[in-house]
Amino acid sequence: MTVIEARDLAKSYVGGDGGLIHVLDGITLEVRRGEMVAVVGASGAGKSTLLHLLGALDRPTRGYVVIAGEPLHGLSDEELARIRNQKVGFVFQFHHLLREFSALENVMMPLRIAGWDQKRARSRAEELLARVGLGGRMTHRPSELSGGEQQRTAVARALAIDPAVVLADEPSGNLDHLNAERLHDQFVHLVRELEIAMVVVTHNRSLAARADRTLLLEDGRLRDTDVREVVT
Repeated sequence: MTVIEARDLAKSYVGGDGGLIHVLDGITLEVRRGEMVAVVGASGAGKSTLLHLLGALDRPTRGYVVIAGEPLHGLSDEELARIRNQKVGFVFQFHHLLREFSALENVMMPLRIAGWDQKRARSRAEELLARVGLGGRMTHRPSELSGGEQQRTAVARALAIDPAVVLADEPSGNLDHLNAERLHDQFVHLVRELEIAMVVVTHNRSLAARADRTLLLEDGRLRDTDVREVVT
């Protein structure tokens, strides 16, 4: 089943001289349930821009995106926010955890915002933290966690709402080799076990090699590629 679909996506910006800068030009992509797709390419190729369009954080200049059967084109900002909150999980290079809250409270946060009661949100957060190997670290604040543990907490938070798709932007870019490998293994396990769709932007060959497909973003377009073309 296709979870996220993009057709003829294009994105242009107005440059400082008033001219148009074309970042994406005719992107077509389908990602199925239980599939991880890696997007690679040189810095500045538009990989993060693509994720923003796929996750309803920005609007395309042309083309459209469908998430879990729901088209994004023509929706209001409020409707796009609803889809982001209900269907999309985000993992960024920097975890963006709230420093004054514990790991458990950080994972509970999107659930409480979504209206879950305290008991139900806590149970869900505990389940997810245990799933990412942090069952014994739930009460620790981010400053008391290693970099890898902080990022795994961010992954648990992204999964809290049971999203249809997870979008990850250089998720292991700030981690040492050992913690990066642990995170990569976790991604593969979660995609298979939870049958979510995942699109991950990365420069890391090891992570790209774990994906079901690797796509190169170059000159505004996507094409199938060999993992050896990952730019490091």
